Amino acid sequence: MIHMTLTRSPHLLEPAEPPPVAEAVQLSNLRRTYGSGDRTVVALDGVTAGFATGSFTAVMGPSGSGKSTLLQCAAGLDAPTEGTVLIAGTDLAPLSETARTVLRRERIGFVFQSFNLLPALTAEQNVALPLRLAGRRPSRAAVLDALAEVGLEDRAKHRPGELSGGQQQRVAIARALVTRPAVVFADEPTGALDTAASRDVLDLLHELVDRHGLTTVLVTHDPLAAAYASRVLFLADGRIADELARTGETRFSVAEIAARMARLEA
Repeated sequence: MIHMTLTRSPHLLEPAEPPPVAEAVQLSNLRRTYGSGDRTVVALDGVTAGFATGSFTAVMGPSGSGKSTLLQCAAGLDAPTEGTVLIAGTDLAPLSETARTVLRRERIGFVFQSFNLLPALTAEQNVALPLRLAGRRPSRAAVLDALAEVGLEDRAKHRPGELSGGQQQRVAIARALVTRPAVVFADEPTGALDTAASRDVLDLLHELVDRHGLTTVLVTHDPLAAAYASRVLFLADGRIADELARTGETRFSVAEIAARMARLEA
């Protein structure tokens, strides 16, 4: 297994202005339905939850529990049928689609299972892409700082096809960091990786939270991934059905998380 030591960049992860609010994400009575009449499907059913600035939260649940819908609504990718979503104190509901897109680009980082890197671009160019899409000239120093944060400064000129799966996911994490977001949403980020690469990515996310206060919300079905978090929310039938929280340094037991998931699935 590759063990990485991260160095603090003077440019990348300093607090953005204005100073962070107590809760990077706040969900209030969130409800999301699809269809109408007797064909209505309730994906979220009155979810209220806060994600504190600098926290690492895992969201778990059986298939169809609403965890993916929760991520989409919390990240502004989908609009709830009822309820409110606040990102760094900003209510998403009154925003136009253009304003919501700008907020996602500037205040939210995304890490997906499939990496979503452009194969024709180098690692450096992939990391710079969110800044270019926002109409900003990327600082090469900031982009290289982001790659250094994930231990890949020596792979800046490599294209995705020249990198391992774990390295590609670390490039995706660097891309999520480069805008200095208020929160990073990670959707099954280890789902396409082997065990060793998965542990490296999870160690990296955990260290970024601990050392830089990077608010992270991880959606996963994997108890091992959830064990890295300081809090685990369990969803069932669109509602929060259970919760684990810790205050010390000892991680959750993978067996305990798996047992709680098994009870929900039963």
